[in-house]
Amino acid sequence: MPGEDGIPKLRVLIANERRDRLALLAQVVSDLGHEVVAREIEVKEVGAVTARERPDVALVGLGLQSEHALELISEIVRESSCPVIALLTAKDPSYVHEAAKRGVFAYIVDSAPDDLQSAIDITLQRFAEYHSLQGAFGRRALIEQAKGILMARHGVDADRAFDMLRDHSQHNGRKLVDVAHAIVDSHLLLLPPVPEPPALFEQPA
Repeated sequence: MPGEDGIPKLRVLIANERRDRLALLAQVVSDLGHEVVAREIEVKEVGAVTARERPDVALVGLGLQSEHALELISEIVRESSCPVIALLTAKDPSYVHEAAKRGVFAYIVDSAPDDLQSAIDITLQRFAEYHSLQGAFGRRALIEQAKGILMARHGVDADRAFDMLRDHSQHNGRKLVDVAHAIVDSHLLLLPPVPEPPALFEQPA
């Protein structure tokens, strides 16, 4: 929901290993017009908090070479589909690389509130574009899989298989990707069950 200044009001989760930094960051986020839905410093709790609150974006403060902060990132990424922005006190390329491996989508060095707002805006835009692209690749792969099933089942080439998909889609008023999904699902249901692996040891009589 847009705020009074036209900027969408976001649900923000903030995490930091230091309580004083956590309070400061919460104030900055609130001053920008966003809602702080959770503040967390404990690795063992941040996952459950993230899953419960479903934030739009997460901000994680990183100290220098802090494994605790990296664990916070891992837990947030595991439980949420929102982008995670790392806030660094100083730029450290090796640490940034490690944070990226944990799933950080963007990072900024501690800066003014306006810079933080800009970073959030840019990150959300890139995150949306990334997932849109991923979705496009996923839909394309699903359609290709359905075409392969039709080619094998009806002995037709790729062009004819695609025409069959499209004709069925148009005739039934369904999206092409939905028809492809149904074909793949029905094909999987018709596959023979996977046999149980043989026992490695005989059971005692």
